[in-house]
Amino acid sequence: MTADTTTAGSALEAEQKHQLGAIERHQRRWGFIFISPWILGFLLFFLLPMAASLVFSFMEFDLIRPEDARFVGLENYRQWFGDPLVWESLLVTVKFAAIMIPFSLALPLGFAWLLTSKSLWAKPLFRTLFFVPTIVPFVSVVFIWNGFLNTQTGWLNKFLETIGISGPDWLNSTTWIYPALALIGAWGVGNAMLLFIAGIQGIPIDLYESAEVDGATAWHKFKSITVPMISPILFYNLVLAVIFLFQYFLVPFVLKNGTGDPANSTLFYSLYFFKTAFTFNDMGYGATLAWMLFIILMLITLIMFGTARYWVYYEFGED
Repeated sequence: MTADTTTAGSALEAEQKHQLGAIERHQRRWGFIFISPWILGFLLFFLLPMAASLVFSFMEFDLIRPEDARFVGLENYRQWFGDPLVWESLLVTVKFAAIMIPFSLALPLGFAWLLTSKSLWAKPLFRTLFFVPTIVPFVSVVFIWNGFLNTQTGWLNKFLETIGISGPDWLNSTTWIYPALALIGAWGVGNAMLLFIAGIQGIPIDLYESAEVDGATAWHKFKSITVPMISPILFYNLVLAVIFLFQYFLVPFVLKNGTGDPANSTLFYSLYFFKTAFTFNDMGYGATLAWMLFIILMLITLIMFGTARYWVYYEFGED
């Protein structure tokens, strides 16, 4: 009797496992069906183009005469290291990044701090006003700023004249072009601002109350509580800012028609890559420029992640 019971229990357990296995296979099958459009899109529009560009980087490949394409090995990469325009465009990118990265972090953080203060009225209205510009097509934004910063008729210089200041030639001066681009970049701080607002609102209120009991000022609370507690969001925005600035293309392309004027001061690396590949039709060297940018960004990102443990605070520990 005991043996029969054991046999029956084993059979029932095996039947249940079989049914569970059939359900899991059924769910897995439908799961693959539902994600197959994404997988297909990833293969067709990301993985295959990346693989093709890697192959092109080892070739001399002209878009006008693709039949003359030939394998040249590492010649394109040797050309990259000896190309003066590569280093000039990288220097342009780094100089602008040195201005724009602190600006693109401090400005939305300052707005977020103000928009989470208890004394500010109509906070939802101000949040909306700061965020709405980010949904405006950026090509239109560039044309608006082009008129706003115009030397003779621009509103900014007209305003400066009313207070006795002669406005600079914002868009045609190698000195003022980077502050002008930074002003244009300020238009799109709304996304980073919302992330900072979410982070600040997630800080436990008892930390601020304890600091107030100890007599901490608003600045000390910001420096010792707010910044450390939102440091993961600060790090996230920093990584995105670095990647974005090394891919900075749309504004200088529209603003100066891709010429790099004045005096190549807007010849950013991505603009140089675009001109090489699609203006001069040198797809082989253009693919090399793209892959070297990928390597540069990968190294910078790895360095940032390596240093994050010294200044990024995770409340529940880092995974």
